[in-house]
This record gives sequence, structure tokens and C-alpha cells, in this order.
Amino acid sequence: MAGRIRDEDIAEVREKARIDEVISGYVTLRNAGGGSQKGLCPFHDEKSPSFHVTPARQFWHCFGCGEGGDVFTFLMKIDGLTFVEAVERLAEKYGVQLRREEGDHRPERPRGPQRSRLIEAHRLAQEFYADQLSGADALAARQFLHERGFDQDAAGRFGIGFAPRDGEALLIHLRQKGFADEETVAAGLVAIGRSAYDRFRGRLLWPIRDATGDTIGFGARRIFDDDRIEAKYLNTPETPIYKKSQVLYGIDLARREIAKSSQAVVVEGYTDVMACHLAGVPTAVATCGTAFGDDHARVLRRFLLDQADGHGEVIFTFDGDEAGQKAALRAFQGDQNFASQTYVAVAPAGLDPCDLRLQQGDQAVRDLVGSRLPLYRFVLGNVVGRYDLDRADGRVDALRAGAGLVSSIRDRSKVDAFAREIARMVGVDIEEARAEVRRAVARGNNRPQTTRRPTQEDPPAAPAVDVPPLLHPRFAIERDTLKLVVQHPAAVGRTMAEVTEQDFTHPTYRAVWALVTAAGGPSVGAQDPQWAARLRDATTDPALASAVSGLGVEPVLSTKAVDEAYVASHVARLREVTAQRRIEDLKSRLQRTNPVEQAEEYQSLFGQLVALEQQRRTLHEQALGEA
Repeated sequence: MAGRIRDEDIAEVREKARIDEVISGYVTLRNAGGGSQKGLCPFHDEKSPSFHVTPARQFWHCFGCGEGGDVFTFLMKIDGLTFVEAVERLAEKYGVQLRREEGDHRPERPRGPQRSRLIEAHRLAQEFYADQLSGADALAARQFLHERGFDQDAAGRFGIGFAPRDGEALLIHLRQKGFADEETVAAGLVAIGRSAYDRFRGRLLWPIRDATGDTIGFGARRIFDDDRIEAKYLNTPETPIYKKSQVLYGIDLARREIAKSSQAVVVEGYTDVMACHLAGVPTAVATCGTAFGDDHARVLRRFLLDQADGHGEVIFTFDGDEAGQKAALRAFQGDQNFASQTYVAVAPAGLDPCDLRLQQGDQAVRDLVGSRLPLYRFVLGNVVGRYDLDRADGRVDALRAGAGLVSSIRDRSKVDAFAREIARMVGVDIEEARAEVRRAVARGNNRPQTTRRPTQEDPPAAPAVDVPPLLHPRFAIERDTLKLVVQHPAAVGRTMAEVTEQDFTHPTYRAVWALVTAAGGPSVGAQDPQWAARLRDATTDPALASAVSGLGVEPVLSTKAVDEAYVASHVARLREVTAQRRIEDLKSRLQRTNPVEQAEEYQSLFGQLVALEQQRRTLHEQALGEA
């Protein structure tokens, strides 16, 4: 078993792997000022970006959920890698040769194949399948593509391939490449029956890639009538690297255009994605064998930089049939997943983008997207359209149905606008529509609740620990001081020699200062390019590690250069605040001390108070730069 990777090689990988470049493969980042970039956090739902990346310090932090770290911890968290796997992946990408320590063969816990092996197996499988597409056995597959308007160049652009009808062709190929059956089964490429066999046989294949361009699965289309599997499409099963609820076909090709245009087009199939991209709609993506859900929305929002101002657009394309209307209703119910405006585009005669391009050309696909309608108007129109609005009872039923739909919307800010739309469609007074929506909401609130009531057998609730928020203004000077220590240790130098843990009143900031002193102080950090990462790695407390990463990426708000003079002035302000706290404590003790009965103690406290007042004035002058 290989020994541990040498520290100097890990440091070289960390230095060469630009953190903004790596994270941009998963999150759309935009400049936030102060050398920082921001985007929507991939680890929790949010509508305003609180995820910050600071390339100069190779650090990231989310002020919403508290996660943070370096480029390795990002990959570990987002892709479920071990530390070693994260280092190895980046080393391969950035051309760093990793060396191992001799004689350090620590056993690892048993686990399945590494992610890197599963990715490599898929890369080789995609190349193998693509080569097979030009063979004689793949004639039916090539005809299928040709009949839908896709030539050889299009097939190459999307990496399309053909799985031979021989049930062991890929299995044998991957064995020859050094892959064990355990690995190919875990990858979803091979299945086990009485023996191992290829999962995909005699099918046209679309490689499904993640946002970084790695192939993680396949979608397989039935093209032979004698295929024993009757399902038209067969997809990769759930694997360690393929989760269908989180995968969007075409995201690797569309993500940059989505970020640039703040628009995403969601279509229903692989050929629809191809048709859109080839027709000049490069923001198209599709789900893979499942309905568009909450997790898909989260993926899209990361690249849309979906913000509360509603600047972006998410456009769904559906067939005009009943199935399409049901799909539109599901999308409408998930509309609140987006801050962006949601639309629907339905082609004339219910054509999907692939058929539309084939029959009417590229411009027709672009016009389809351009003629989009607000999703809520489309769905409400379908609901209201089921009733005869020329009859009074029809209008009553239509109003009730529309109000019931609107009442299910979690975003209450949109309810009034939707009520107005119902009133317009049905032809009733706006107040009547609002009243019906209120009644629908009340009916929903009055449904039986299934929440269990607490019982006497339940253990007592743990008392809440009252820890003040890190961003509370009362602790601003402490936070700003530690930002200087973490981000600019060279400027800090020895100017903080007189700072102690008593200058930090927040328990977390006091603990951060303890990490700094344990690491040798800012003067040591001045010589260490990985100072911030080293501080974060020095603790096993997640809250403390989160605080360090936050201090490492939050911009230092200063109109002056961060030099020794600036730091000295800042430290003087911190110590002035400490002196003021001690003055208040002394005044409190003086008030409780009897000047007659405790004269000696009173005089001592009074002398200390005079000295502290003088110290505070001196520090105040230093903070103003007058000393």
C-alpha cells in the first residue's frame, strides 16, 4: 500500500490549483470587490449569494451556512472525496508529480472503488462507445441520428456512441485496461447475473457529464426491434458518482452560457438538448430519466447566480398534450425554488425542439424560446380553461380551482399577483378572487396535522447555549483585527505583541486568537503562504474552523493601504475598547466600595482608574494617528 503523500507535493498542488478556477466548475462566481468573488452556495439553499472565494489566499467560505476551507476541502465536500483523492485529482489536472513517503503504510478503512477510478472507467467507456458508432453494426444508430438531423460532427460534439450487441464487449475492454469487475459494476457499466455482462447492449448512447466535463453515466436509446429490454430509454443506475436527481444532461456545455446570459432552457430529452444547442440556444439542459425536481433546481441556480432581484430566466419547454400540462403543473409547484422568472415555451402542434428543428429549421427553435410565456399564466390558463366560463357555476368552479392552485404557493409575495391573474382570466372582481384565495389558504391550514405532540416520556430539551452572533456589531473591532491577522500577517508583524486573549470578548474570536498564538503568532504567518489554511487545519471544532475560513475571505474594508501603520492604529482601537471595558468594571467596583470603611482599597481602585483613563486617552490618540 502506498505511503502518505509528501507535504511539499501537497503544497505544490495547493499552489498550482487556482481555487477560483476549480470552484467555477461548480458555481458561477462574480467579482465582489476587495479581491473576493461570490456566488450561490452549493451546500445550502439561498437566494442571495453568501458564498465567497478569495483567490489570493486560496480560501472559500459561506457566510450563510458556515462551511469553508481550501481547494481540497471544497472538492471533498462537493464530490464526496477523501483528502487523498482530492489531492490526486488536482495533481493530475495541474501536472504535479506526487511522491510518497517511504515506510509510512498506514492501513485505510475498507471502501469501494475510488471516485477517480469510476471516472476513468467512464472516460474509457465513452471513448470505446464513440469508436463503435462508425462500425457496420451501428448502421441503425447512425440512421436514427440522421433522421433527426444530426450529422457526424454533431455526434462527435456530444460524444455519442454505440454499445455493441455483444454482451461482453465493454467488459472485456475495461478488463484489458486494468479494471476489476468490482469497479465496473460499481460504476454502473457492468451488471451481474449468472456472470458479468455489459449493462448497455445494442443501444445508441449519450454520455452524461457533470459540470466539469467528466462522464459519470450514460443514457441509452432502444434502436433494435428485437431488443429484449422494451424500455425506450435505459439510464445508468444510481452509483457513487451518478445521482439522477442531481444530474442535468448538457450542463457541461451550457453552464458558461447560462452564467453569461442568466438564462436556462429546460427541455425533455437528449435530442432536444442537441437540437437547441445546434440551433443557437446554448443554454439548454435536460433531466435524465426523471422529472425536474428540487435538486435539479439547486444545480441550475448555482450557475444562474439566481438572485432575489429576479433578473434571470428559467424557460421550460413542454409538449402541449396532457402529459406536458402535468409537467408544467409540477414545474409551477416548484417555481419558488427560483428567484429568477419562470416561463414556458410550447411549440405549435406540440412539436418538441428536435422535431421543430427538423421540420422548420434552426430559426424556429430560437423563436420558440423567444415566444415564451410566464409559467404561472400558462398553468392557470390550463386550469381555468377546463371550465365553461359562459356559465355562472363554471366561473365559480374555475375561480375555486385557480385559487386552490395559488394557495399552494409557498412564496406569499406572489399570491396577490396570481389572484389578479385569476380574476382577469375568469372575469370576476379582484376582491372576489382574493377572498377565494384566502378561503383556499384557510382550508389548507385546517387540514389535520400529523406532528407528534411531546409526551412525559420524552427526554427534557437541552438548554440553548446563548452564543452571540459572530457578525454582531459589538464584536466588529475584534473581527476586523482577526481579519488582519489571518489575511495580512506580514503587515501585522510584531505590532500585536501587546494584544492578549483578554482583548477578545467573543468566545469564538478568543479561540481564534489562541490558535494564532499556538501557531507562533502573525510573524510566523508572514513567512507561511498557507497561513490561513494552517490555522483552520489546527482545530477539529467545525464552528472554529468555519470562523477562520470566514475571516480569511471577508474583505478588509479600508480606504488606506494595509501596512504596519494602519495595523498599529487598528490595534490601538482594539486595546482602547479593552481599556474602556476595564474602566467600566473599575467604576462599578468603586460604586460598591465604601470610601470610609474600605479607604485603602478605595484609594487603590481610584489610582488604577486614573491610570487606565490615561492609557485609554493615549490609545485613542494612537488610533487617530496623533501619537
